[in-house]
Amino acid sequence: MGNLKERAEAILREFKGDTYAFGGGVLDEAAGNLTAQMGKKAMVVGPIQFEWFQPIKERILKSLDKAGVEVVDVARSAAPNAPFMDVYRIHSHIMHKHPEVLVVADGGSGIDAGKAAATLATLGDVQPEIDPFFGVGQVTKVCQETGRAIMPVVAIMLAASSGAHLTKYSNITDPVIGQKKLIVDEAIVPPRCIFDYDLTVTQPMGLTLDGGLDGIAHCLEVYFGSAGDVRARTQEVAELALELIIKGLTAVVKNPKDTEARTMLGLGTDLGGYAIMIGGTSGAHLTSFSLVDVLSHGRACALMNPYYTVFFAPAVEEQLRVLGRIYKEYGYIEEDVEKMSGRDLGLAVARGMVKFSEFLSFPTCLRDVQGVTQDHIERCLNAAKDPQLDMKLRNMPVPLNADLVEEYMRPILEAAWDGNFDKIKNME
Repeated sequence: MGNLKERAEAILREFKGDTYAFGGGVLDEAAGNLTAQMGKKAMVVGPIQFEWFQPIKERILKSLDKAGVEVVDVARSAAPNAPFMDVYRIHSHIMHKHPEVLVVADGGSGIDAGKAAATLATLGDVQPEIDPFFGVGQVTKVCQETGRAIMPVVAIMLAASSGAHLTKYSNITDPVIGQKKLIVDEAIVPPRCIFDYDLTVTQPMGLTLDGGLDGIAHCLEVYFGSAGDVRARTQEVAELALELIIKGLTAVVKNPKDTEARTMLGLGTDLGGYAIMIGGTSGAHLTSFSLVDVLSHGRACALMNPYYTVFFAPAVEEQLRVLGRIYKEYGYIEEDVEKMSGRDLGLAVARGMVKFSEFLSFPTCLRDVQGVTQDHIERCLNAAKDPQLDMKLRNMPVPLNADLVEEYMRPILEAAWDGNFDKIKNME
């Protein structure tokens, strides 16, 4: 693992510098020291209703006290997928308690909700609802108009998954319509972040597996869509992250307490966070936003990416050979990917992804997911036509627009329904 770990650590240090404390055992010093750089009055947000979080909370509070930071409030974090109502609830705490800095200790959903709540607390007198901030650059636009900066968030990640502590993304869900929407904005990147990889031992296995596959999806989708000057960098990140995550998940399934494997997963998914700051995710992430009521995010991305891979195949042969070599090395592909091309190459890599999901006991087609109906396919197609999610269509290595969704995306979703790759139509 040594060389993989050293290479990953070097990339992350280059990416975040002294603003990011990561690795085993970093929480106790970093929580107080990094928060004190942002303000002296903090509000702590976390999953305070759970017993497993109590020792972590006490370590954070002790660290803040040691650094001279006053805690003005401790609030419950967001539910999975960061529902709207949790964003507004956290925002209400901020407005009543007046902290200078928000300390959010949670997985990706909690951190996403914290970033969105901090945005509302800063700009709510201009835009009192979250909806106008969805899309790309809308927060920055209002910040520039008002001369303000978003309230600082110290993001303490507890789950190897989304990279929310490192990135410009905030995924928020409207549970009434079952649809997730996205803020994409440099203005909401947490200015200080912490990830003590040893804390992920407290995760249930399902969350660990979901998070690892989310990290793979980030690297996979960004690498597929990369071009020009960033291609070499995204290849380096994708290769490294895939190997760390596949090795890490394989080891953790055998021994959930394996701290070395937990470090692999932390580094790999952090590289996924770095990847989505270089480029953007695309098809599988877009589809996952419409499956929030029936599938976790990581499982939705893992399920959909093989089908989008076949659709993208003729445009991403170079990337597929790189990824195919990794899946072959770990026993998920039998064919010689070096001798394959086009759709056949895409099918070989897609089947390797499916085999890895089967190893993890993940669903590999939609009809096997409890609660999924054909209505979800219609929801996915309608969401793909939403201008606020248009960036995902444009990020595809085979870009689509709303007028092409029915012709090309519907067959992808129908293939994902029953696992029949033959239904996918490649663009000529």
